[in-house]
Amino acid sequence: MFSKTKVDIKIYKDNCHTVIHGDALENLKRLESESVDLVFADPPYNIGKNFDGLIENWSDNEFLNWTYQWIDECHRVLKSNGTFYLMNSTENMPYLDIKCRKQFYIKSRIIWTYDSSGVQAKNYFGSMYEPILMLTKHEKNYTFNSVDIMVEAKTGAKRQLIDYRKEPPQPYNTKKVPGNVWDFTRVRFKMEEYENHPTQKPEALLERVISASSNVGDIVLDPFAGSFSTCAVAKRLERKSIGIEINEEYVKIGIRRLNLPSNYTPEELAKEKKRKTKNLSKKSRALLEKQPKQISLI
Repeated sequence: MFSKTKVDIKIYKDNCHTVIHGDALENLKRLESESVDLVFADPPYNIGKNFDGLIENWSDNEFLNWTYQWIDECHRVLKSNGTFYLMNSTENMPYLDIKCRKQFYIKSRIIWTYDSSGVQAKNYFGSMYEPILMLTKHEKNYTFNSVDIMVEAKTGAKRQLIDYRKEPPQPYNTKKVPGNVWDFTRVRFKMEEYENHPTQKPEALLERVISASSNVGDIVLDPFAGSFSTCAVAKRLERKSIGIEINEEYVKIGIRRLNLPSNYTPEELAKEKKRKTKNLSKKSRALLEKQPKQISLI
């Protein structure tokens, strides 16, 4: 279990950004109560992923007990007008939804839907989305910058229809606040933002979350920082950030992306892209098939 993986806590920081190398639950408990404006949590889902040697392999009770504990801590560190975005698997989310509605106001149940180039399933309908809860501590007093996240309204922008219900009649709006179904492509190997992490989330998704639910100078917390995309986007949007991560290889990613001082050499922090899968691409397989086959004499 990740929380039983002991590491010496190390902190890398500047005036605006902090990377904590250590266990999420343990270090959440060290943070000051009501000190964070926005939490984005994309924790392990307990579906067997291998995070560079840390493998998800917990019983359902162990996983939920641990998850409920760090959710409690996220509630504690969140300001009274703060917002908490929680991701998890379709299997786990019903349990977390019931847990969270006791402590938070559930403002939105969001679906992140994405494309898939491979076969998802053959004997049932494969999963093509991940659920996200948008949670607040106060029913009405929370940040939501709707103007900063507007998207195209197809009725007004493309069809250019007139709304005759209004007096006088006028064109439909060309912009609108996004609904709760978000279509962002998954991070691919050839994309510039790609990092060596098996569950990296797209920066476009994080930009929407951070733009909507925080302001310039606010503190954004990611207790499972992973590829540190949350912190990197927060920096680009002029927010402050705290990222907690137990895996040293991912901590190096955070130090590099946030340009924090550390004892690591430039070579140790250099970005070296590796595929998340051992499966060869079609092009690579074709090249191998063209190579002359060797005959063993043994």
